[in-house]
This record gives sequence, C-alpha cells and structure tokens, in this order.
Amino acid sequence: MATEKLSVRLYNTLSGMKEGFRPLREDRVGMYVCGPTVYGEAHLGHARSAITFDIVYRVLKYAGYNVRYVRNFTDVGHLLNDADEGDDKVEKKALAENKEPQEVAQYYEAKYLWAVDSLNCLRPNLMPIASGHIMEQIDIVKALLDKGLAYESEGSVYFDVEKYNNTIKKYGVLSHRTLEDTKDNSRELAGQQEKHNPFDFALWKKAPKEHIMKWQSPWSLGFPGWHLECTAMGKKYLGEEFDIHGGGMDLLFPHHDCEIAQSVGAFGKMPAKYWLHNNMITIEGRKMGKSYNNFITITEMFSGTHHLLQKAYSPMTIRFFMLMAHYRSTLDFSNEALIASEKGFARLMEAKKKISSLPESKETSFPLKKIMEDAIDAVLDDFNTPICIANLFELCKHINSVADKKATISKEDKEYLEQNFNALCKDVLGLKEDNSGTDTKVVEGLMNLILEVRKSAREQKDYATSDKIRDALKEVGIEIKDSKEGAEWRLM
Repeated sequence: MATEKLSVRLYNTLSGMKEGFRPLREDRVGMYVCGPTVYGEAHLGHARSAITFDIVYRVLKYAGYNVRYVRNFTDVGHLLNDADEGDDKVEKKALAENKEPQEVAQYYEAKYLWAVDSLNCLRPNLMPIASGHIMEQIDIVKALLDKGLAYESEGSVYFDVEKYNNTIKKYGVLSHRTLEDTKDNSRELAGQQEKHNPFDFALWKKAPKEHIMKWQSPWSLGFPGWHLECTAMGKKYLGEEFDIHGGGMDLLFPHHDCEIAQSVGAFGKMPAKYWLHNNMITIEGRKMGKSYNNFITITEMFSGTHHLLQKAYSPMTIRFFMLMAHYRSTLDFSNEALIASEKGFARLMEAKKKISSLPESKETSFPLKKIMEDAIDAVLDDFNTPICIANLFELCKHINSVADKKATISKEDKEYLEQNFNALCKDVLGLKEDNSGTDTKVVEGLMNLILEVRKSAREQKDYATSDKIRDALKEVGIEIKDSKEGAEWRLM
C-alpha cells in the first residue's frame, strides 16, 4: 500500500500560478536542474540555485516522495554571451591557462561540488556532463531534421523556430513571448548569415579549425549547441516526460524555451510538467554574474577576501541568508543582511539545543502545534522558507520562556517539539551546527601572524625567508599578494 504523501504546492512558471503538485508517476518524481558551466569558480548566484533546488529536493522527500534528482555540468557548447557564435567558455579558459578543456572542466566541477557540499546541499542522484552525451544529442538533431524542424547550413544545423511556431506549437510558451517579440529582440551577429532567421538557434555547430572540442557527426566535425544537452540528458535519465525542470531565472529565455521547442519537436511532448525558477542575487541592484564581473565566489565568502566583504562568513550563515528570502524574490547582497543572518542562525541553533533540557509540566502554555503546523505548511506551500523560519523564531521565543520558567510545556509536547523542530532544521532547511566560524577566526589569526613574520623579514631585507613563506603557503593553496598597502592572502 502506498504511503500517504503530504500535499505540496508550487509555482509553475509555465502556467504563471501556484499549483498542487501531482506527479506523473506514483513511484518516482523526476527532477532535472540546469547546473553550472564549469569554466570558473562557483559564486553566490550558483549557490542560490543549488540551495533553492536542494530545498525543493528535501521538501519533496519530507513530503514522502521518492525523487530522482538530476543536475548536469556543462563542459561544451556554451558560447560567450549565450550566443551561437564566438568562443566556447570552457575552451577559452583552457587556452588562457594552457590546459586541456577537460582539465579545466574537471577542476571546476570539483570546486563546485566542494562549495555546494560545504553549504550542506544534498548531492543529486545523477550529475551527467554534456560531453559524455554527444551521441544522444546527435540523435535528437537527426529526429528534428527528419521532421523538417531543422535545417543544415554550411555544416551546422539550426532549429527552424518559425516553422515550429507556425506548424507545431507556439515558441516562447515559458517566457510568454510571441515570435514577433523574439524577432524584434534578436541581435544581428557576425556569422549569422547561414541562418534562415537570426532567432533560429544552433543544434550542431561546425567547428573552426582552431576549435579544440569537436566530434564527428553526419554534418561536420563540430560540437552540439548549448540548449541541446539538457534535452538529451533529461530524456535519457528521466524520460521524454518528467515532473520538474528547474534553473535560474536567467535561463528561462532562451535556454528553457529552446529546450521545450526541441523536446516537443522531436518527441511530441512537453519535457516537464512543472517549471521552477529561482530569482537572482543582486549587488547594488544589478544581477551578480561572471559576465558583469561583479560576482563574489563562495571561496571568497568563506575567507572574507573579496573587497565587498567586511569579514568571512561561514557556510551555514550563507545558507541561512539565502533561506531568509523566498526563492522567487530578488535577493540583494549586503554585509548587514549577512551579519543579521549569522545572528539569526546562532539564535535558532541555541534554542534547538535547549529543547531536550526544558523542564516539563502538566500542560503547555503556548500554541505549540499551531505554530509548528504553520512552519511545516510554509515549506509545503511553494517552499516558503522565510515564513517557515519566522515560525521557528516564534518557537524560539517560547523555548526561551520555558527555559526561564516563564512558560510551560508538557512531556508529550516537548517530544513533539524536539522531533519536528529538529526535522525542519536538519532535514528540510538543511541547517546544521556550524563550527566553521570559530575555525575561520583561528585561520585569520594564524594568517595575520604569518604575514607579520613575513613583513618583518622583508623589512630586514631577508627576502629568502619572505619568499620561503610565500612559496610554502602557495603549496597548501594560499596565495599572497603584495601591494603598497601591505600583503593580502586568499585561498587559491
């Protein structure tokens, strides 16, 4: 007999409204999330997406669902400016560092996983990479060509957006753009003359001679278009139809609209029933991202080495900061908000520790179950973590009152409180005891001492000792930068 599931509601970008969650299959929920392009360190924007869909994953599991969670790595085909012309992001990084593209991709995959592991994000069930699924992508291109929804041009293959729009399904159903909107906003870029229309997008690109990452195909020696990889991997691991497709708001158009067009064109089916998008992190009102050169890496957050940071912040402080805003709202970076999150997280953990030692009474003098039910209902209602946390803070107030003998709690209710408070904090919100703040202070103290010793050596013109300290730190992953203002350190 199937276990009864808790009722979950979520905001579906496709319909533009909240809907009750009804999975396609009784035995398993399929969730695909667009992962990072691995050509640089993970920044706060990546952290927000990872934490958002970690919460979705945790809440669905908490509600009783068996979830297969797939998140990809993009290591080929994502060109600069998300266009169909220009340099591949991973390849450009490889050339700049005189490395193989796979070297670059694997290094930043590992860095990304370290970062999101530190933030206590559960790992997906599967983490496929784009370059490992070239044949699956070629098969989809063949299917679209066979159906007349794609065309070959000078060794490249493009999706015919206008034909799809006029004969199969309206293009832009997710972003709610019309084809006329798309036409008006399409950029005329160099190398676009081989397309029927500037808004057609690449399924397969013929590689220039100097291009490193290329594979043999029926059309040319080349590489797949960026949008194609998610269609191929989603289908392979979750089927032609699955429950949830997630990603950042910046992927909604054109990436996800293109995914829908490819899937409907090739298989005659919408790939996902529900589309979820987390909003952006901003700095002074502008989206944080590598293309704007205003991002703060997660490593810099942990070490406090970015010029916008007043101090280092622990992983749980960063996670709590993210959870204090609803995933669909814009979250503006500020040290004030992070410091408030640090204090709020500490307050929550302190109250959590007190529960087991609370004095027991015959009855409970506050509306415990109502507050707890409101906290649980919040995360089940479109993953509303700030409302959940607000209710947990309300419980903290009552926990402290009981500890101070200004309120009472029965033995039965104390057990209920401990079980559910712990479950919400640990299993649903992914919050855990965080001693890294103490560790950070120790590291900062030691590094300041080391830099003082090195400074003294330099002042005495003992450059051999100064260089020895710098080189020894570099070997353990710490870089020293000298300037007129003095020496600074950062994790490499």
